[in-house]
Amino acid sequence: MKKIILTFLSCGAILGSSYAQPQRYIDEVFTNFTVDNNIVYGANLSVIGASQGVPYIPTGTNGVAALEFDLYQPDGDTETERPLVIVLHTGTFAPIIYNGNPTGMRQDLATTAICQSYAKRGYVVANLEYRLGWNPGAATQAEKGASLMKAVYRAIQDTKSAVRFFRQDYENNGNTYGIDTSRIILSGQGSGGWVALGYATVDKYAEITLPKFLSVDPVTGITTALIDTTEIGDWDGYGGIYNMVNTPGYSNDVHMVCSMGGGMGDLSWLEAGEVPMCAVHCPTDPVAIYTSGNVSVPSAGLITTEISGSYDVMAKANLLGNNDVLAPVNAGNDPYTIAAQAASGIATGTTDFQGTVIGAPVDNVFPYLTGNPGEASPWDLWNAAFVEGVAQQLGFAPGTGTQIAADGLLTNPNMGPVKSSAYIDSTLGYFCRRIVRATNLDGLNGMEELETATTLKLYPNPTSNNLRIVVKDELILSVNIYAMNGTEVYSLKKIDQNSIELNNLNLKAGIYHCTVELDSQKITKKIVIQ
Repeated sequence: MKKIILTFLSCGAILGSSYAQPQRYIDEVFTNFTVDNNIVYGANLSVIGASQGVPYIPTGTNGVAALEFDLYQPDGDTETERPLVIVLHTGTFAPIIYNGNPTGMRQDLATTAICQSYAKRGYVVANLEYRLGWNPGAATQAEKGASLMKAVYRAIQDTKSAVRFFRQDYENNGNTYGIDTSRIILSGQGSGGWVALGYATVDKYAEITLPKFLSVDPVTGITTALIDTTEIGDWDGYGGIYNMVNTPGYSNDVHMVCSMGGGMGDLSWLEAGEVPMCAVHCPTDPVAIYTSGNVSVPSAGLITTEISGSYDVMAKANLLGNNDVLAPVNAGNDPYTIAAQAASGIATGTTDFQGTVIGAPVDNVFPYLTGNPGEASPWDLWNAAFVEGVAQQLGFAPGTGTQIAADGLLTNPNMGPVKSSAYIDSTLGYFCRRIVRATNLDGLNGMEELETATTLKLYPNPTSNNLRIVVKDELILSVNIYAMNGTEVYSLKKIDQNSIELNNLNLKAGIYHCTVELDSQKITKKIVIQ
């Protein structure tokens, strides 16, 4: 019996639903799982002390320079190569208690429950620790924003180190963890969602030197990049004075990104040809805004401007064609997709936390409308006594953890195991169908089709009069468009570019075949003219 969140006007509205034969990678087909804790995948330098002028120190506890993960696997599995899900925990890029929240480490109850559920569905799961630390008390808004983006950036570097670690193990150590390196998925929760979305999109120096990440000296007028790659290293984790390179020489590639309430530092980061992505998100989220807006923290004020949440991110990813592979799922009738579509319809015309009116429903995002003002993570779960124990271990005054646990109930007043379990089930029920489609676990595409799907992007599709074509690593030689009866209705030769905009197509409404000739091949895709 599965618990599906179908209506969100009351966060307790949970309905049971039964299914046909359970399917591996979609449903929980295993009863038990195994866990191996504290596996080291790399080492790097902490910034928690450095933000107060203390020298950089190794990441980890008691001076151990270690980055670790916990590995979850389905118990009794006979498969030798399984998709790998890397789970990235929440915490606003600061340690639990220090961040003012009762959550913020990979051992959080909700995070471990997510890992267990993925493992029961047949995945190998790495519950990853990444570097924390940023300075919300910086002198200027630009410095605050850059400090937060640096925290995201360092976590991206660490996650890429982990991906390389698994590929090195696969190639050199006999695949210790039994993974399929052609199917690696990032699943980020809260701030981990920021990491997952940034991982998939930050790949250029220009993207980290946008105006909001620059500092201009008021006297000299000299402009300085606040994210300095000579210090912090590049987005793949190479170089930098205060960066340790881990497992160099292996691929960072991942194949799908799933975000639970994450955000993107700037929507311009998202470009055609990047991996498929999907999300769940509360429009009431006060930090990772559902549409686009500012990041503000009560104790520190405005942190940065124009970050984008799941609604705007998925709208653009869909428009660029990055999520075309997910179309069969969105056209299906599974209860999670239907629930997401129903919730999107309810959300249309309402406002997010900053007052932006939410537009028409968007595929690949599931809005969680809990009815609780300011709620961001209805899947969260914590134990007040445990939180108090953590606070005392960290040297905080007695009662600090108890108060933080109580404060968490202000936006999640009905927090508890039943609610958390229901939202986690709805989240993974929504995600896993899209993971299966994006990584071809359903076998609907041949490998050649999957390769061309990532090579060539046509958008918007459907369109009315304009079409943009973008290709990765090749040149477009010519474009021909044919009606369904085979009649050529458009032709353009001698292009020799890797992207082109076709304007004023003047075609009648209907379905057409667009054939794009590249250096090495011809690719034909359907386009819809409205």
